[in-house]
Amino acid sequence: MNEVDVRFAQKRDVKQLSHTLGRAFFDDPVMMWMVPDDAKRARALPRIFGAMARHHFMGNDAVEVAGRAGTVGAAALWDPPGRWKQTPREELRMMPAFLLAMGLKVGRGMGVAEMMKEHHPEEPHWYLAVIGSDPDVRGGGFGHALMRSRLDRCDAEGAPAYLESSKESNVPYYLRFGFEVTGEITVPGGGPTMWQMWRQPG
Repeated sequence: MNEVDVRFAQKRDVKQLSHTLGRAFFDDPVMMWMVPDDAKRARALPRIFGAMARHHFMGNDAVEVAGRAGTVGAAALWDPPGRWKQTPREELRMMPAFLLAMGLKVGRGMGVAEMMKEHHPEEPHWYLAVIGSDPDVRGGGFGHALMRSRLDRCDAEGAPAYLESSKESNVPYYLRFGFEVTGEITVPGGGPTMWQMWRQPG
């Protein structure tokens, strides 16, 4: 079997990585709550991830993709220390795609984003905002390769890392990489719960 290839994403990768993440997050509890209709969510998620990557994450030079034989099997959207907050300009540029993707539900998405900001740690850290593998290749080592690529750098820099797990079933996966649960964020009004996880450098 060919080795998993991890590399920094280029602009030309955004469309493919957005579709990969859209498929990865189709059954995600937060995404299902924000866009309950299956057909609408399938169309919405690539637009959402595309806008986030294009207008924020790519500018931080911290988007990585994992592939084999030229295909993008998984992607990770990271923010470097001190860079996790989106600027008003970035938010403005993302809004048309969010409105197109979520329609009347866009308020739910904005509410979740605000809650996550309120609970975000202040200490400088690498922030893993999004990581996902295409369901067709899940278990093939793509996500593991992406995690190791960035966490090895965190360890070399002596920098902590932070993420929110939107699936309780994924918490044990992150624990294996040295993350620890530090809190829970529950969206009011019957919304989902996210698990805050922090990793000290090894």
